Amino acid sequence: MNLRRIPLSAIVGMLVSFGFLFVAIFAPLLAPYELGQSIGDVWEGASDKLPLGTDNLGRDLVSRMIYATRTTIFIAGAATFISFSLGSILGFTAAVKGGWLDMILSRAVDLLMSIPTLIFALVVLAVLPANIITLILVMGILDSTRVYRLSRAVAVDINVMDYVEAARLRGEGTSWIVFREILPNALSPLVAELGLRFIFAILFLSSLSFLGLGVQLPDIDLGGMVKENKEGIIFHIPAALIPAFVISILTISVNLVADWILNRTSDLKGGRG
Repeated sequence: MNLRRIPLSAIVGMLVSFGFLFVAIFAPLLAPYELGQSIGDVWEGASDKLPLGTDNLGRDLVSRMIYATRTTIFIAGAATFISFSLGSILGFTAAVKGGWLDMILSRAVDLLMSIPTLIFALVVLAVLPANIITLILVMGILDSTRVYRLSRAVAVDINVMDYVEAARLRGEGTSWIVFREILPNALSPLVAELGLRFIFAILFLSSLSFLGLGVQLPDIDLGGMVKENKEGIIFHIPAALIPAFVISILTISVNLVADWILNRTSDLKGGRG
């Protein structure tokens, strides 16, 4: 990869994104204090000991945000992995098999997409046990409908190509056609969409946590930190705005990389034409 051909915005996005990933991986080593450790007064101001001050219970904001970033990235990443694994496989299979299977899957996806995602998630999470596994599964399954629509649309175009027809004439099965013929040729748009889905997962998780049905205590994510400290905004205390700012930086950095990949994919397609 020639770095000179990568836009400055994409390079900045990559550096910031890798910085967040580094923090998420080494959170226990980087955090000055334990997650629930109270070390000062409520909403204490910034100092040499506490660079960002304390939260609503006197806990170090820096330590809380390091652990919250880890939780946010882990849950969003796991949910995105599930959504892409489920959505792309079902989308490719529907495009290849066609007929009644394609009709049933497409109508089921249309039904799920007709219900507002946030409302659907709130109803489901209010009934199911409140834990991280449930949260990941709900987010991944709901978001897989968007991936299904994209992967099916891409696979329908690839499915009529000569090399796919040749694979059928050789007697290859559906699994071979999906994973060896369609998937490698559909990776470019899917990789670009991967970044956008990851951003959506971060914002979706933050919304759920702010509404009280996301990550539950003693775990914490960035959206939960905003909820914990929202009363401080009335008293001009930035404890809720700092994690909100971190969410913005994280989503913008990933979006810069996703935009570059999407533009690069479009340029490559134009070059082939």
